[in-house]
Amino acid sequence: MENKKKSVLLRSGAITAGATFLSRILGMLRDIAIASLLGASLSADVYFFANRIPNFFRRLFAEGAFSQAFVPVMSKTKETGDKVALKELLDKTTGTLGAVVLLITLIGMLASPVLTAIFGWGWYQAFLNHSDEAIKFTQASYLLKITFPYLFFITLTALSSAVLNVYGKFLIPAITPCVLNISLISFAFFVAPYFVDPNVVLAYGMVVGGVLQLCLQIPFLLKLKVFILPKWGWSHEGVKTIRRLMIPAIVGVSASQINLIVNTALASFLATGAISYLYYSDRLLEFPIGIFAVAISTVILPALSKININEARDKYVQTLDWGVRLVLLLGIPSMCGIISLREPILRVIFMRGAFTPEHVHLSAASLLASVSGLCAIMLVRVIVQGFAAIQDTKTPVKCSLIAIISNIIFNLCLVWPLGYVGLALSTALAAYVNLSLLLFFLYKRKIYTISLGTIIFILKALVAGIAMVLVIHFTVLDFNRWISMSTMESIFYLTGYVLMGGASYVAVCLALGIKPRMIRM
Repeated sequence: MENKKKSVLLRSGAITAGATFLSRILGMLRDIAIASLLGASLSADVYFFANRIPNFFRRLFAEGAFSQAFVPVMSKTKETGDKVALKELLDKTTGTLGAVVLLITLIGMLASPVLTAIFGWGWYQAFLNHSDEAIKFTQASYLLKITFPYLFFITLTALSSAVLNVYGKFLIPAITPCVLNISLISFAFFVAPYFVDPNVVLAYGMVVGGVLQLCLQIPFLLKLKVFILPKWGWSHEGVKTIRRLMIPAIVGVSASQINLIVNTALASFLATGAISYLYYSDRLLEFPIGIFAVAISTVILPALSKININEARDKYVQTLDWGVRLVLLLGIPSMCGIISLREPILRVIFMRGAFTPEHVHLSAASLLASVSGLCAIMLVRVIVQGFAAIQDTKTPVKCSLIAIISNIIFNLCLVWPLGYVGLALSTALAAYVNLSLLLFFLYKRKIYTISLGTIIFILKALVAGIAMVLVIHFTVLDFNRWISMSTMESIFYLTGYVLMGGASYVAVCLALGIKPRMIRM
């Protein structure tokens, strides 16, 4: 019976990872289309800014803090078998969350110049001084009015995704982001080129994608006979519990996002293109994070939430340990591969249209700094779920606040000597601070300690990762060769290096004794 549950958990993770992989492929095509259309220009900086602000609030109110607070509460209500209580919880949670986020959306649209001034202070100063950069402030304020409604629709989509996850349906929530990507790809290729301001068209494409994502979820909720009638329920016990868990979790899960916002604000003082370089490198990091870390953390939260830690602590530890092993087994080669092939990857994915070889070189610098924190960011996604499952959201908040403060200090120390690269490096360093604190508090409270077996497992994976880096380093072509290649030729070579690096990693892992059975849980 236990083995069956383990295999179900692994299968759920594989399904989610596979669907998320498809979404990330489409996301990469989306970014290719945007890079070709906007490059690293003023228009690109402004569009990425208007994209990042509602996405920041999305992480606060949607799949981040809300999911961590909602899933354990709904799981426990569903386990009681009381269908009336479950429906009341869903109705009042939807009504309350929807009303709050709708209000925030309206305020965001009306106060877009204020938000632009706060998060793009450098542009606001240029506006006050009537300099040439003033257009960034006015254009960003206008685009923000268009993109902010996306927050409302994606929040409701995240709620319905969480419901489906609790019912054990992981596939549809995982492929839902594909709809947004398809919308943006369509707007970028078939609509935006025919307009003077393509970034405005992309902003509308983002909102359309948000609406379509929600529409995709509804039939599958109805199929499960989940009929939600939104009602205001601020004082409902379940909503109060979710609210109590969610408010501190807002900071706890969003440290990396707050760090990105701080980076964006500081980057507004730098030369045109800085925000774009940070965006492109961040998007490449989101690929392994979205495929592996999000998939593993998504399936591990419901599994942990069903465990009574006082009665089955060993099972709780084994489940969390499984998440740590698996996320690092996949995260280490991702990090090492991106470090080794950062310029070829950027050349293959983005170098066309308005995106030049110089943009590749400049983006590669921030990518190298960012990817150094990849494993820490991925681990934080999993470890935080360990706290969420026992309804402790205060501890991650403390860790995140310290990490955010650390990031700001790192930023101020590194931005002037290193520019936008210093901002990327600061985010990576802050992720390690956050991870260290989370593990420390789990250890201090005697909830979870990384086992000796897992430490040895990680060291073996690191050795395999280093071997992969060396194999690629001594065989990879000079970047000038990559520039002179055709796109198809560069894809062929990059695929070969990825396969060679992956094969060397797997071979060393097997040689060192890492077996498939070690990740079954």
